[in-house]
Amino acid sequence: MIPFNKPHLTGNETKYIEQAVASGKISGNGDFTKKCQDFFTSRYKFKKTLLTTSCTDALEMAAILINIEPGDEIIIPAFTFVSTANAFVLRGAKIVFADSDVQNPNINCDLIEGLITSRTKAIVVVHYAGIACDMDIIMQIATKYRLFVIEDAAQAIDSFYKGIPLGSIGHLAAFSFHETKNVISGEGGMLVVNDEQFFKRAEIIWEKGTNRAAFYRGEVDKYGWVDIGSSFLPSEVISAFLYAQLENINDIQRTRKLLWNTYYSSLKHLEDRGYIELPKLPEYATNNAHIFYILCHHVETRDNLISYLKEKGILSVFHYISLHQSPYYKAFHDGRILKMSDYYSDRLLRLPLYYDLSQTDIKYITNSIDLFFKEN
Repeated sequence: MIPFNKPHLTGNETKYIEQAVASGKISGNGDFTKKCQDFFTSRYKFKKTLLTTSCTDALEMAAILINIEPGDEIIIPAFTFVSTANAFVLRGAKIVFADSDVQNPNINCDLIEGLITSRTKAIVVVHYAGIACDMDIIMQIATKYRLFVIEDAAQAIDSFYKGIPLGSIGHLAAFSFHETKNVISGEGGMLVVNDEQFFKRAEIIWEKGTNRAAFYRGEVDKYGWVDIGSSFLPSEVISAFLYAQLENINDIQRTRKLLWNTYYSSLKHLEDRGYIELPKLPEYATNNAHIFYILCHHVETRDNLISYLKEKGILSVFHYISLHQSPYYKAFHDGRILKMSDYYSDRLLRLPLYYDLSQTDIKYITNSIDLFFKEN
């Protein structure tokens, strides 16, 4: 079976974990945590970074930082993972779902302004497959209505908008290092703070609501409980694993892009013949090769193709079910039909993409897809 994903080890993961253990400090916010955070601020010019145990944690920190209260409204795309919404629902917010764009699964920027009310507090955008949303339009709307912008950049490491790193544009951003992402730590994430008003409080929330980090830097003579927070920071074991990945990010990205481009060129003839649609890359965005997906014309075709590929020893998967259709939140949705979100839910199919996937594997996968359409 060719799996959908296979975690890639660069070689130094266990070595750095041993170093972390030998240091006598494995509880977090140690040397490897600092090395990772410094890597991101140096490479991408993020203003402040805080590693977390997941992207979900980073989003929950963002919700606390912007003081979400019961009744506040948050605009998010319906086509996203549950964590994007859950982080704000936990604080009592009402989620207002926006439809996806016609060109790709990202939020349709033309619809955002019509969803804003006096209770709207933030816009959360998701850079699906690492492809940038149109951030100029989004930031202009946010400035006009005095809203916060949070980038759910879970899939968007090393991806750019008009040359600007994703995660550096909104007031806050959240990244994921889950084992399915480009660089990984098993579970893991990061909060990026671009608005200086949040610098001090973000660190306090990160440290369980205490000013312990300031105490260890010698800025206060004792530390105590000064705000709400939780245990958001990861252990040094997680950070050590991640640092080994970051050292090899250029090689990882180069390899993934080569695989992505092979998929695209090998399947282009099926798009030309009208069988499938391939990903579309806006001129303002770069491709970080996080996901390679195809769009089938019918849900039945997509499901049949999944079964066909599985019989051939290939694991392919669909992605999100639109959150406005979810059993938990459906009753809270305002009833609007979100045509494009449902379109992607029914037709999008993700193909295997990971560092150790070979060109031979891709040839076998794409030939199998070709056979499926010839037989059907």
